[in-house]
Amino acid sequence: MPLPRVSVEDSGLPLPEPDELPPPPLELPHDVLKSLLGAWALAACSAAETAAVEAHLGECGPCAEEALRLRGAVGLLHRPESLDLDPGLRTRVLRSCLDRRPPLVPVPDWAAPYDAETARLDALLQDFGDAEWHAPVRLRWFARDAATSRRTTVAGVIAHLLSVDGLVAAALGLQDPLAEAGTAVDAAAGTAAGTGRPAGPAARTETFWRASRFPPTRAVRAPWREQSHHLVRTVSFTGGGTGERPVPYGDFTLPLHDAMLDRAFECWVHAEDIAEAVDYPYGPPAPRHLHAMIDLAARTLPTVLAARRRAGLAAPAATRHLVTAGTPGRSLRLEIEGSGGGEWLIPLDSPAAPVSADHEVAHVALDGVEFCRLAAGHVSPTEAAAGQLGDRDAIRDVLFAAASLSRM
Repeated sequence: MPLPRVSVEDSGLPLPEPDELPPPPLELPHDVLKSLLGAWALAACSAAETAAVEAHLGECGPCAEEALRLRGAVGLLHRPESLDLDPGLRTRVLRSCLDRRPPLVPVPDWAAPYDAETARLDALLQDFGDAEWHAPVRLRWFARDAATSRRTTVAGVIAHLLSVDGLVAAALGLQDPLAEAGTAVDAAAGTAAGTGRPAGPAARTETFWRASRFPPTRAVRAPWREQSHHLVRTVSFTGGGTGERPVPYGDFTLPLHDAMLDRAFECWVHAEDIAEAVDYPYGPPAPRHLHAMIDLAARTLPTVLAARRRAGLAAPAATRHLVTAGTPGRSLRLEIEGSGGGEWLIPLDSPAAPVSADHEVAHVALDGVEFCRLAAGHVSPTEAAAGQLGDRDAIRDVLFAAASLSRM
């Protein structure tokens, strides 16, 4: 074993000359040190100046407070960068590969967003430890124009995605994850109480959570990912011809191609919830996938707006009743800016009314990601619109209708 190292003082070697020692800290007046705080916060001072400023901060309370504010401001100038790859990189690489060698079993275009978003979320979960899996997450949505939330954990969010994706799995004839918990649970979740309709996402999730003997853990990741693989493979092997197959959501039904988009949207939204809970940056989907999600929300808005009007939650139509199908009615221009954006004319008086720029009464402009967060119930309708022009009642009704698209 090597002997312990001997200090210079005990070695008999000459001590360093005084001019070889580090220079003493600079002695600068208070005004000069205060003027250096900005450069110090930007790490632009020399070593001697840095030592002098930091020595001064230990003695001067006002300068220490000012340095803390400046360092916080510098932090705002540098946004945290994700260690993950660009979310669009996977799509570009796959597209390049498929251009060179077309797949024998291609994934339908309407299933590609779900395939991409589940892969991104799975990559985020890959290195999570027990502390991250049990980190608290608050699910947020709007119910009857009021912000609502439900507290769970990261593992609970994945269990939520697993149980609601089971609606699509059941429509395709695959194993429903709730059925694996036992016949009693399956019967409780199979239909909404007293309606005979299949239970909706919230009821299925609550049933799945209650069926677990213990709170969900990291073990839920494997069945969720396996189910997502089964869904993508099944719709791919059918050649995309199942896109019109109905998927019941309880109170409403979506065709399979829209249900897969809906599940992709929910996967992205809840992945952001998880990333926020563990303080990790998470970007939006690839632009063409984001556009498809926005298009689904825009196509759904007229039906939701009509339902809200019948329930007394929206202003009456200009004619005091829904216009006859085929008759032109008022419309609102929804302009979505940024990647994945576009323009949509939203009929205001009847979902079946043809739209025309000649009957446009209002114009709303929003950023694409901001609109999606509004539709997810993460942004208040009163704070969402970047630009508004025209009929205020129509604008309010459409923004609140967008927020009411959200659910647990």
